[in-house]
Amino acid sequence: MSTPQPPVGIDELLDRVRRGYARVEAREAYAAAQAGDALLVDIRYAALRTRDGLIPGALVVERNELEWRLDPLGSHRVPEATGHDLRVVVVCNEGYASSLAAVSLRQLGLLRATDLVGGFQAWRSAGLPVTPWDGGAQPS
Repeated sequence: MSTPQPPVGIDELLDRVRRGYARVEAREAYAAAQAGDALLVDIRYAALRTRDGLIPGALVVERNELEWRLDPLGSHRVPEATGHDLRVVVVCNEGYASSLAAVSLRQLGLLRATDLVGGFQAWRSAGLPVTPWDGGAQPS
């Protein structure tokens, strides 16, 4: 029988998972999305999207559905989940939950999954495009 490992706090866990991949800054994510080299995926919940708006062109998938929608082998995948070579940049509000989400996608074989340093707030602070969201259907 193996010896149980001591508990790990969230700060240490984030440090550990982030060492496993390169995160991207807002302007790099914007350039990659504009070039068609990355799919931006907004995992923020509706109240934050209503309050702050959306990144134009980002796919909105709430965190609790992320793996189901982006697994290229999954029966509930979105059309954008075209293959395991897809570069996904996960966006949360401030860049914490997105790190854990990116690691989860990497465990599904999406080895180019990463997340946005500072999240949506860093995107907005960089002066990158944001559109209002009224809580209805995702704008195209």
